[in-house]
Amino acid sequence: MPAAPLLIGVVSDTHVPDRVNALHPALIPALQAAGVNLILHAGDICSPAVLDALARVAPVRAVCGNRDLALAAQVPQFEHFDFQGVSTVLMHGHGSWKQYFLDKLHYILEGGYSAARYEGLALRLAPDARLIIFGHTHRAVNRMVGHQQLFNPGSAACPPPDGRPPTFGLLRISAGTVAAEIVPLHGAHRVGRRWVAD
Repeated sequence: MPAAPLLIGVVSDTHVPDRVNALHPALIPALQAAGVNLILHAGDICSPAVLDALARVAPVRAVCGNRDLALAAQVPQFEHFDFQGVSTVLMHGHGSWKQYFLDKLHYILEGGYSAARYEGLALRLAPDARLIIFGHTHRAVNRMVGHQQLFNPGSAACPPPDGRPPTFGLLRISAGTVAAEIVPLHGAHRVGRRWVAD
C-alpha cells in the first residue's frame, strides 16, 4: 500500500522578537487548519519560543539563520531529508559568514535584491537535492531550475516593502511528486513591532 501523502508547513524569517513581538496571528490557525504532519522552519527564528509554539501544531525541524546566533548550538545549518523519494535540503540560504558579507557588499554595490544571486547560492549549496527549501530573502519563490525545485515560503513576519502580505508555504509530497503552494497571511499587519488587525 502506498504511503499517505505528507503535508508539510514551511515557515521562515519569523524574526520574533528582534523585528516583531509575536508570530502573525493567522499563522498557527492556518497551519492547524491545513492539518500539517510536519513543520519546517528555514531560519531567522530568533527565539526558541517560536519553535515551541509551532511544535504545538506538529513536529518541527529547523535550521539556523543569520539572526540565530543564540540558537546555533541547538539548531543545525542544514537538514537533509528523504520525503517519499524526494531528496530535500532545508537551509536558510545565507551560506557561510564570508558569503553573507560578500552578499551584503553586492547588495550595496549592485543596487539591492537579486533573485539570481540567492537562488544560485542555494543551488550551489545543494547540488544533489531534488527540493531545496530556503529562506533569508523574505521573498517567496516556487520554481523549477532543471530537475531541482526551489522553494522559499517568504517571510511570515517581514514581507518585501511592496505591499505583499507575509506568507508561509505548504508542500504536499506523495510518491516522489511535490505540489508546493505559497499561502498569504491576512487579518493583521505590522505597525512598528506589533501586529494590528486589518
